[in-house]
Amino acid sequence: MRIRFSLAVSAMAAALGSAALATPPAAAPVPPAVSAPAESQATLSKGEIKAMREFKMLDFNGDGKLSRTEVKLFPRLAAAFDDADTDKDGYVSYEEVRAFAAKYRAEREHQRAAQATAPASSPRP
Repeated sequence: MRIRFSLAVSAMAAALGSAALATPPAAAPVPPAVSAPAESQATLSKGEIKAMREFKMLDFNGDGKLSRTEVKLFPRLAAAFDDADTDKDGYVSYEEVRAFAAKYRAEREHQRAAQATAPASSPRP
């Protein structure tokens, strides 16, 4: 299963590939730390909305943060956990996921730009 973190995640959330996650049950609690006010949700990109939804799905206990246990089934997320946990408290908050995703996205864009400007090697006869 590949997970996409373009924001967070698009999350770690974004480090991180494409998501194929099931929708959480309707009765699942929505952590207040991840909820955005209705007026600000209108300004969120589709990627941010998707990342927020994926973060909530991974946050099994609804405490507004991800533990190693909650991400251990997703190897790419688990591998990125230490990098995303910037305050080293053993949890990754939604804001940490957003920051990690922005950093990951910038690095990926830098690599693409470097590849685009690299001279193409000429074929040898």
